[in-house]
Amino acid sequence: MSEQLSLLLDVSTEAVASLTPAPSQIATGSKWREINHQGIQIGFVLTRSRRRSIGFMVGEEGLRIAAPSWVTLTQIDAAIIEKMPWVLNKLKAMHERRTRLTLATKSWQPGGAIPYLAKHITLQCGPGANLSNRGKVSFEGNALQPESGQTLWLPIPADSDSSRIREVAQSWLQQQAKHWFGLRISHFQAQTGLTIKSWRLSNALGRWGSCTSDRVIALNWRLIHFSPSAIDYVIAHEMAHLRELNHSQDFWAEVKAIYPDYIQARQALKKFSPGDLPDVTN
Repeated sequence: MSEQLSLLLDVSTEAVASLTPAPSQIATGSKWREINHQGIQIGFVLTRSRRRSIGFMVGEEGLRIAAPSWVTLTQIDAAIIEKMPWVLNKLKAMHERRTRLTLATKSWQPGGAIPYLAKHITLQCGPGANLSNRGKVSFEGNALQPESGQTLWLPIPADSDSSRIREVAQSWLQQQAKHWFGLRISHFQAQTGLTIKSWRLSNALGRWGSCTSDRVIALNWRLIHFSPSAIDYVIAHEMAHLRELNHSQDFWAEVKAIYPDYIQARQALKKFSPGDLPDVTN
């Protein structure tokens, strides 16, 4: 196996093959094929089309190939081998997203764990130890300095369904996000001398933050799942737009000036979508 493929493949060959199981139904005119290259087996649905070149698509159903009728199976296999690093990256990303969605579904229940400021806290239903907080969400630790294993008590019945548990827990998370982000924005404004007109929480599923030309910043509340450094990076990113409304070299120089250690946090966030519930311990 080439070094490049070996680096990409940090799961077993069997696991990669399991990422592309044959679908239960295949459309008329398509067929299932498998290719084995250097110990890596990948299955895909092949469809003949009128297109002029071989097309690659990786979605929730796995790898799909569309190829002209005149292209031979040998040529198709060779094209897959040539794009193997790209295909593996896409399949692994799809698998990781499926895993995160599964974990998220299991999280919203009594005893479930969710990430909060990069610490995994446990959800429980009931008043908790502090009866004076009856009727209110209660966190057993310091909300600004959480530790893994601490409990977030939700004032709802133990048999509440997952949607109700998620609703109450996320309401608390949004409150914490508003408080934490506000503190950090004030910190960076004092540090840089930059000022914003206003800021708000965002519920966007496609971006972590934004900054308008009239100096209004929006921050995705789901950043509260991540580490303080990741949150600081996004705030620094948006505040850099106060000087550079683009992503030029000058912009990234501004980001670095505001938050010198931004690269690691940026790379960490790239692994996730705002719509996911991340497993931040990995």
